[in-house]
Amino acid sequence: MKSITIQGTKRESVGKKSTKALRDAELVPCVVYGGEAPLNFSAEEKAFKGLVYTPEAHTVSIELNGETIPAVLQDIQFHPITDKILHVDFYQLSDDKPVVMEVPVRLTGRSKGVVAGGVLRQSFRKLKVKAIPANLPDEIVVDVTSLKIGNKLYVGGIKTEGFSFVHPDNAVVVAVKMSRNAMKGGAVVEDDEDEEVATEEGAAPAEETAAE
Repeated sequence: MKSITIQGTKRESVGKKSTKALRDAELVPCVVYGGEAPLNFSAEEKAFKGLVYTPEAHTVSIELNGETIPAVLQDIQFHPITDKILHVDFYQLSDDKPVVMEVPVRLTGRSKGVVAGGVLRQSFRKLKVKAIPANLPDEIVVDVTSLKIGNKLYVGGIKTEGFSFVHPDNAVVVAVKMSRNAMKGGAVVEDDEDEEVATEEGAAPAEETAAE
């Protein structure tokens, strides 16, 4: 997995006054968990551009006064109006300790259902995986070729190697729905329904996932 380096400075004071002063100076207050004790530091807001504003997954190398700390992004807070980054939480990586992080989902193939006039709905753009750092995947590749109209692909139907998902097995990743408009002259006409984002509970993966 690719890694991004963030240059930071350790914080001696973590009070509200100090935090406000950092933000006024366009610095972001951060904390790293997972070590012997939480480690507070600050970094320039522009340093997070390649980590936050990208669909790709990255680990992070945090450099603090000559010390390098491997970590993953755990949480980020934005200002509700300006979208400026207010605070960032990281989790320190250890070679033998599993960690949870979000990984992008990449769809491949053209489903049979779409060819027949259906519409592909993707419920997850990213999935949370759990693994030791060496086994963290760059992305989750999902082949949708076999999905027909009415078929769904569940988390439990995705093959994993060295990692597991932090989602129920019956969470729907992608589904092929009937289009509102009929297929005309062999051309697929997609409808304008909003994209589904909710997972479905209590479904039976083996019965509804395409077998062909």
